[in-house]
Amino acid sequence: MACLFWFGMALLLFVLPAKSDDIPDGAHSTDCRDCYFVVTVDVSFTGEELHFEAVDETGVYPITQQYSAKCGYTVSVLPRTHQVELRASYFSCHTENKDDDVFTFNFNLISNHEGKQVTYALKKTCTPSLPWSPREVTCETNYMEVSVSSEMACPSGETSDDWNAEKPAPAAPDWQVVFHRAEEQLTPMNLSVAREQGYSIEMTDRRIVIRTAYGQPHSSSLEVNGVPVEVVHATLFSKQSWVFIIVDLVAACSMHEGSYHDSGYMVWETPELLNPLQSGLNNTEVNIGIRGELVQQPAAEERGFIVEKHDGLVEISIPYNAEGAYRKSFVSGGLHEFYVFNLYLEQIFVNKDHEETRQRYHRMLASPLLPLHVFTVNQAVVEEHEFTVYLGDVPDDIELSAVELNGHRCDAPFKNTSGHSVIEVFHPNNTHGYTLKVPFDDPVVLHQLSKEDEAMKHILEVNYTLTVLPENEPYFHLTSVVALSDIAPPEIDAVCAESGIIFKLDNRPFDYLWHISIGSDLLTPELATQKGYILTNDSQSLLLEVPLFTHGYVYEDFSLKGFTGTFEMLVKDRETSEVLSSALKTCQFTATEFIVCSTDGKITVVADLSLGGIPARSTLRSTYCGPKEADDTRALFHFPLNSCGSTVKLLNQRVTYQNEIIYSKRHFSESKVDSEPITERLIVQCVYPLAGLHRLFSVHKFESDTAGVGKIIRTSQSSAESQETTTVKPRLQELYVPKLNPAQI
Repeated sequence: MACLFWFGMALLLFVLPAKSDDIPDGAHSTDCRDCYFVVTVDVSFTGEELHFEAVDETGVYPITQQYSAKCGYTVSVLPRTHQVELRASYFSCHTENKDDDVFTFNFNLISNHEGKQVTYALKKTCTPSLPWSPREVTCETNYMEVSVSSEMACPSGETSDDWNAEKPAPAAPDWQVVFHRAEEQLTPMNLSVAREQGYSIEMTDRRIVIRTAYGQPHSSSLEVNGVPVEVVHATLFSKQSWVFIIVDLVAACSMHEGSYHDSGYMVWETPELLNPLQSGLNNTEVNIGIRGELVQQPAAEERGFIVEKHDGLVEISIPYNAEGAYRKSFVSGGLHEFYVFNLYLEQIFVNKDHEETRQRYHRMLASPLLPLHVFTVNQAVVEEHEFTVYLGDVPDDIELSAVELNGHRCDAPFKNTSGHSVIEVFHPNNTHGYTLKVPFDDPVVLHQLSKEDEAMKHILEVNYTLTVLPENEPYFHLTSVVALSDIAPPEIDAVCAESGIIFKLDNRPFDYLWHISIGSDLLTPELATQKGYILTNDSQSLLLEVPLFTHGYVYEDFSLKGFTGTFEMLVKDRETSEVLSSALKTCQFTATEFIVCSTDGKITVVADLSLGGIPARSTLRSTYCGPKEADDTRALFHFPLNSCGSTVKLLNQRVTYQNEIIYSKRHFSESKVDSEPITERLIVQCVYPLAGLHRLFSVHKFESDTAGVGKIIRTSQSSAESQETTTVKPRLQELYVPKLNPAQI
């Protein structure tokens, strides 16, 4: 899978550029490493369609996939970084080499801008940070390279100084190479023929270098301790005068592709002894890094790497969150992720003569597609009547683009202006999350009565649309959250009005569980019509206007200034009729004249005597019964039904109690200054239905199921006239008055 990345960027065929520019600041970086040069280019500056050219005094050479393996170049795309990386061996083709100590690189970067090709010149001079070991082996992702010191050549009967004196130019026709494969010695060939077959064989001032792509016909594939190994074994030889010079070159590389363990480690293996020809070598040191930065084994282990040696193998375990590793989200039949590790490994071997071999690996290791699990947590607090749903473990290359709440879609950016909100939460491990808040009473929430739980079930189906960047691939994560809340009786609001009391309650889907009643009577449209209430009920709310003096009031605190009226609505359990809550409202009212007939047998009257006389001197039929309170025009009387000269009559299943308020005034005429007094009488009556009376005054107690109907009838007669009375039009119409609290009188 790693091969998808090392050369994933399209490398175009060479086209002569129109011009050469300086690359923009910040668009690239260059670095000289221990045995190679690296340049990194940001494609956001240069455009994605780019390629490199190597430049020397002989011309320019496009670095294609085939040419790069032959000439010591590696081009790779760094996942998620939008960067392209070019690594070049210090012994790569077209590199200016001075004494194997100073290396100068010249490259052209060709990029497309708005359909036009632009060429950027890149030049860098490097000096290796470490001296060359006698043998250097590089196992790149696309080629193998081995270089040996010229002192390791084996001239027959000559010293190394003789080698330096007699060494011919690299193109000398008398040099030949023979490849060995699985105990098979192949036919020798000239160096020019070897180069035509894809091999690079060079002789520098102090080194001999051979380079080959993987999978060449002359290489061998072995399995050492269960690990695949590729070996190239070449012998160079030449006859110089009467001296034979022989150079043995062996490169062996582990081809292990790495394996991902559920513990969160990427494991890569290489045999301690790669090839039997290396039997005299001892592995003394392992240095590890990601993206080209090597650290010694103890430092690497402090960063979470694990280095183990067992069964003839060196096993490197790379933590998934290693610095420099790449993680990528992916949608394929679900949400997945994979990890990419640019492993850089150095092994140092020493032979019996204490000659050192450095073997370096560049390996791009990719994990398989792993299930990626985002999760949701219902954090609702029922007491707050709000859903709080947390969506977590969302990687940083995934963003939330939309949320559907029971089918109602909200797209990013979330303005959080409605009843619900989405808040992003960031975490230090390069993940983030989203907190969704939706009140229970939001219109999108579904409600369902749960009789088993004796509670109200609030249901929210959430469909998150997650978008994987930069491909903008959508992934849908569904979850359902449920909250149970106690079923509370409805809350009834009440306000005072000049003409009575107004009650209001908001209708809810589950309000059918309760009955609203006035006393023992269920509130219905028929009851409202019968009792004189004004009832309005729709899908949103119930509104009940209760006019003053209609059935259900309790009156208290009587005075000439006014009185209080209290009305109560009850909320009862539908099945048991148990009173669960109530709405009790008391308001202050004023009236010029009224009469109240209580259920416990008392009459309260405020009478208007403004036609004359002195209200304070008025009495009932019994002159011993005067007003409780009086002012210039009115008098307040309060007395039992069977006292103060009251009379009682039984007629048509009704009981009528009657008394009179009597007061006198003088009559002024044209002939006389004074005339004999005229007596004014106000007849007060309370009528009770006989069926509702439990006791009469014969047992000294009065009880009635309902309040009486009161009347005030105004009459007038002189003291000389007969005692026959004349009924006049009442000042007040019949008043239906409910219970009077006797304790307040």
